[in-house]
Amino acid sequence: MPTLGARICVTFGAMRHYYTAEQIRAAEAPLLAALPDGVLMRRAAYGLSTAIAKELQARTGGIAGRQVCAVVGSGDNGGDALWAATFLRRRGAAATAVLLNPDRTHVKALAAFRKSGGRIVQTIPPATDLVIDGVVGIGATGPLRPNAAAVFEANTAPVVAVDIPSGIDVQTGAADGPHVHAALTVTLGGLKPVHGLADCGRIELIDIGLDLPAPAEYLGFDAHDVYTRWPVPRPTDDKYSQGVKGILAGSASYPGAAILSAGAAVAATSGMVRYAGTAHAEVVSHWPEVVVASDATAAGRVQAWVVGPGLGIDTAGDDALRFALATDLPVIVDADALTLLAADLDLVTDRTAPTVLTPHAGEFARLAGHPPGADRVAAARELADRLKATVLLKGNVTVIADADGQTYLNPAGQSWAATAGSGDVLSGIIGALLASGVAPGEAAAMAAFVHARAAGLAAADPGPRPAPTSAHRILAHVRAAIASL
Repeated sequence: MPTLGARICVTFGAMRHYYTAEQIRAAEAPLLAALPDGVLMRRAAYGLSTAIAKELQARTGGIAGRQVCAVVGSGDNGGDALWAATFLRRRGAAATAVLLNPDRTHVKALAAFRKSGGRIVQTIPPATDLVIDGVVGIGATGPLRPNAAAVFEANTAPVVAVDIPSGIDVQTGAADGPHVHAALTVTLGGLKPVHGLADCGRIELIDIGLDLPAPAEYLGFDAHDVYTRWPVPRPTDDKYSQGVKGILAGSASYPGAAILSAGAAVAATSGMVRYAGTAHAEVVSHWPEVVVASDATAAGRVQAWVVGPGLGIDTAGDDALRFALATDLPVIVDADALTLLAADLDLVTDRTAPTVLTPHAGEFARLAGHPPGADRVAAARELADRLKATVLLKGNVTVIADADGQTYLNPAGQSWAATAGSGDVLSGIIGALLASGVAPGEAAAMAAFVHARAAGLAAADPGPRPAPTSAHRILAHVRAAIASL
């Protein structure tokens, strides 16, 4: 079997590249033309069976005598599932298969499965240790059909999905009806957008020899990627050359936003932070290293501005936004400044310096004139293209659409950052990276990664049980999140 040539690649430790279904098919075409019929499928299925065997071993302590059941659709994913079950059968597992469309089941895979001693059943047997989801592949759309949904509704065993959990859209990650909940998704050839946008369980990648373009249209940072890009002082640096961050935030009603944003800028990088605004006394009482002023014109020179958290939407807030956007410096526009900006988008489209916008769904709707909808990537991409700005669309999966056309996906893996004031911390981190010279798309993606990690650390401290967290606690763990990269 090793001659089949599939390699399992765990998707951590290198930048994640997400490819569209069309890109995957285009890369498969030359291999399908060059290889004998069925070789590519068996190569993929052998790698799939190896991943399933590891999962089975981890869950049950063995393979021989364990029971697997493949739920088989009519496409190539059904063939992959049957071949994988066949390989597991040859390793001593008991194998069954539910054929959702018997007349359109992959003929050669089904023949091999039956020859190995696999049995056809109508429902998943109660004693099944693991289920293989081979219902649909990357070409399918919409939720599970009723017959498939009924099969999985009665299932209690963990599921390994082939390529994608069936019923979840490969491009958008949307699940608009019944769909498979996978403990593990084993994807073939390359990661797809769904793997960054939806809950696919753990993800393993099977390398089947596809020649895929680089860089991909969608990217995702891992810890090593962020570590290698995070600014560190050089021997010749001083506090000015490392990047001076400017914060225009806070008001009489919301001084805490200024404290959080300025504190995050202090924690994120070395160098210097300047704050300008009505909360200057509160900011310096919390962060004595911050240089404060009562208004932006007196703040002094900076390398990037953060404008918006807790700013208010009155004339003073509008003046601060216009001041920042009138400079030739990178600017991150957040919170109240996004509401002000929605009334005059030309303030951004006419800029030549980098601009980063960080809306949640409601703020996005004010900027774009409509909510993000199910396809959050397309929505962020369209707004970035229209405004010539980098758009960070907040969510459990943060989507960063850079002004230069690159898109980044950052799955948080949890929702501990969904707490009041958390966005103020994120804006301060992004501003610090922009001031240090990091490109806007990368700065936003790196900050989103560290912010999510800080939220996770805050929830885990103290003790092993997740604890309620807050923006203040997330801020307190920013340095630890950076150190853990």
